[in-house]
Amino acid sequence: QVQLVESGGGTVQAGGSLRLSCAASGRTFSSGAMGWFRQAPGKEREFVAAMRWSGGRTNYADSVKGRSTISGDNAKNTVYLQMNLLRPEDTAVYYCAAHSRYFTNRYYVSDRVYEYDYWGQGTQVSVSS
Repeated sequence: QVQLVESGGGTVQAGGSLRLSCAASGRTFSSGAMGWFRQAPGKEREFVAAMRWSGGRTNYADSVKGRSTISGDNAKNTVYLQMNLLRPEDTAVYYCAAHSRYFTNRYYVSDRVYEYDYWGQGTQVSVSS
């Protein structure tokens, strides 16, 4: 049984930092990707960042580019999201996601909800002004 378990959420003041972690168990995603999405109250789930294990390519949403870094530890089957200069609009539940799909374009790092097959339960990030 595949499980994705997030940790590291919390409440911070604007300008602060948080590091989210997502540990996967039950399978590896070496042929696919792991990433982060978020969902604020009343809004749709949106892409934040993702990375492919093979080659380490990354993709970021414009809203977090330059402020966030996604990284992974293959040996621990864990992906991290370091978020800096947090803003109140970053407040949301952050979900870890993973897939093992094969794409012919080896540079493609998916930012689409429907292309991720496994999801964590989410961790709350709240940023106060």
